[in-house]
Amino acid sequence: MKSNGVMILDFGSQYTKLIARRVREENIYSEIFPHNISLKEINKIKPSAIILSGGPSSVFSNTALKIDLRILELPVPILGICYGLQLLAHSYNGSVEEKNSGEYGLSKLNIDSSHEIFSGIPDEINTWMSHMDQVTKVPQNWNVLAKSSNNIIAAISNEDSSRIGLQFHPEVVHTEYGKEILSNFLIRIAKCPADWNASNYISDQISKIKEEVGDDKLIIGVSGGVDSTVAAALIHKAIGNQSTAVLIDHGLMRKNEAEICVAALKKGLGVNIHSYDESSVFLSKLNNKKDPEEKRKIIGNQFIESFEKISKIFGDVKFLAQGTLYPDVIESGFGVGGKSHTIKSHHNVGGLPENMNFKLIEPLRDLFKDEVRKVGIELGLPSALVHRHPFPGPGLAVRIIGKITKERTIILQEADKIFIDILHEDGLYDDIWQAFAVLIPIKTVGVMGDQRTYENLLALRAVSSTDGMTADWFKIPDKTLAKVSNKIVNSVKGVNRVVYDITSKPPGTIEWE
Repeated sequence: MKSNGVMILDFGSQYTKLIARRVREENIYSEIFPHNISLKEINKIKPSAIILSGGPSSVFSNTALKIDLRILELPVPILGICYGLQLLAHSYNGSVEEKNSGEYGLSKLNIDSSHEIFSGIPDEINTWMSHMDQVTKVPQNWNVLAKSSNNIIAAISNEDSSRIGLQFHPEVVHTEYGKEILSNFLIRIAKCPADWNASNYISDQISKIKEEVGDDKLIIGVSGGVDSTVAAALIHKAIGNQSTAVLIDHGLMRKNEAEICVAALKKGLGVNIHSYDESSVFLSKLNNKKDPEEKRKIIGNQFIESFEKISKIFGDVKFLAQGTLYPDVIESGFGVGGKSHTIKSHHNVGGLPENMNFKLIEPLRDLFKDEVRKVGIELGLPSALVHRHPFPGPGLAVRIIGKITKERTIILQEADKIFIDILHEDGLYDDIWQAFAVLIPIKTVGVMGDQRTYENLLALRAVSSTDGMTADWFKIPDKTLAKVSNKIVNSVKGVNRVVYDITSKPPGTIEWE
C-alpha cells in the first residue's frame, strides 16, 4: 500500500469492501488489512486515516476481534463503524452493553449537524443499522453526536474529532447522505489526499505484475466476460508476449460464445488467444451431479487440470492469471480478516485445488465490477466488451438447476439468447446489471396446437445493481416480458412455461446457485 492512503481494518463485515469502494469514489486510495495488523506495519505504511469496519463479534466475547491498543495512540484520525464504534467506546473505557435484540434495517437518526462529520447533513436522516450490542455511556470527554429514534447512541466523537464512531453503516446505499458523511471524515477531518484513480491502479498493477512474473511465462484464462477480458488486457499491457490468453470451452457457455469471444478478444486485445474444446471432460465429470457447491468445485478443479494440460503446449508456464473480483472472494469466505461467512464458493476462489503447479495472479481481486469497467475503459477496450453483463465462470452449470445434460444445456442456451436479444431490441440491456434464464427441474402441463404438453419450466432473472453485493429485481415492462415468453415457448423445444423472478439480493443471491 502506498503512503497517505486509508487503511481499513477488517473485523469480518460483509460490508468491509464497500467501505473501501466508497473511499475510492472520493479518489482516495484505500486498502483492507487484517484487524490484527501490527503497529510496526502501520507505521511503515503511514496512512492518512484508519477505518475500523463492522463485524459479527461482540466486544465481550472470548473470541472478540481486537486491535493493538497502541494503534489508538497514533496521531492518525480513526473512524469506527458499527463494531468499530463499540470497539472504540470499549477501548476508551466507555460502556457497551450486550443486548438480546438490536436494530436492523432502516432507522431514523437525529444528529448534531454542527459537527464536521455531519456538515451539510439535515438534522434527521434515515440510516442502515445492523447491530445487537450498543454503547450506553460514552468515554470521558467524548460527545454524543447522534441518536436513533430508539434512543440508542448512534454517533460519538472525542474532543478533537480525531476519533469518531458511527453505529450505522454509511457505506451502504440505504443510508441517506452516507457518501457525504464519509467524505466529511476523509476530506474535512482526516484531510486525505484525493489523488487515486483508474490510471493509478493500472500503473500500480503493471509494476506488481512485472515484478512478480519477471521473465517467466503466464497464461490467462478468458471467457469473454468483463472480468477476464480486462484482466487479460491489463496483463498484456504489463508483460506483452510473455502472456497467452486461453479460452477453455467447458460446454456451458452461452450460444456461440466461444466463437464470439475468440473473435472479439483478438480484435479488442490485439493478443493471441487460443480456444480449446474441453466440454466432453467437464460434462462427464458433472454427470448426475445436482448439488451447486459440488458443481462449482468440480468445475474449478477441472479448469485447473485443463489449464495444466494445455499450458504444456506453451513451454514452461509458471503463472495462471484469473479475473477474480472481490465479491467472489468475500462470498466464498476469503475476506482479508478471514472471518467472512461463506455464502457460496466461486469456482475460481473456493473451488481451486490445494496443490496447483501454477502461481496465481489476480490483478482485479480488490475491485468491484464498476471499478473493473473503469479500468477497462482506461485501457482502451471496446465499450461493447466492457459493458457486457456479468457471466459466471461456471457458466450455465449454475443456471441449470439439478442434473446437467447436453440436451438441457442446449435448451437453456436457446432460451437465454432469445431473452438477451429482445432486451437489446427493446433498449433495456444497458439499464440492467445482469439478465439471464434459469432452467428448473420441474415439468408443467401445457397446451400447444390443441395437444397436451409436459415440458420444462424456465425462469427469467434481471437485476439492477452497482457492485453485485446488493441488487434489486428489474421492472421489465409487461410488453417486453410477453414478447420474451411468447418467443421462447414458440421457438425453444422443451419449454412450455416461463416465469419471472422478483427476488432482491438479499435475501436471494443474483444467481440461483
